[in-house]
Amino acid sequence: MAAEAGSALLVFSTLPDAAAARRLAQLLVDRRLAACVSVLPPCASVYRWQGAVEEAAEVPLMIKTTAARYADLEAAIRAEHPYELPEIVAVPVQRGLPGYLDWVAAETASPPMSFSPRT
Repeated sequence: MAAEAGSALLVFSTLPDAAAARRLAQLLVDRRLAACVSVLPPCASVYRWQGAVEEAAEVPLMIKTTAARYADLEAAIRAEHPYELPEIVAVPVQRGLPGYLDWVAAETASPPMSFSPRT
């Protein structure tokens, strides 16, 4: 299988704490909506919300998925996310290691596809 670079996506979101971030990461991988979710170290976010400048500690997620799984991934994040308006930003992967992109495609396929890494 040779996945196209343009079919892979990096999706970013932020959660209010590590426990919520890990729960969402586990759910997305369990449902095969993401091949991998990197839970990053907490950060400080400064943003404008409902007319006021706010600051909050947040835990960023970097979600590896495919364009074919994006709609279901977005729906799952919206359903499980504690924020009224969650950050969900998808960035297309223009280039990547072909074997890695194949793995992302295989791990997010429904039903699961077999994966054999290239040598």
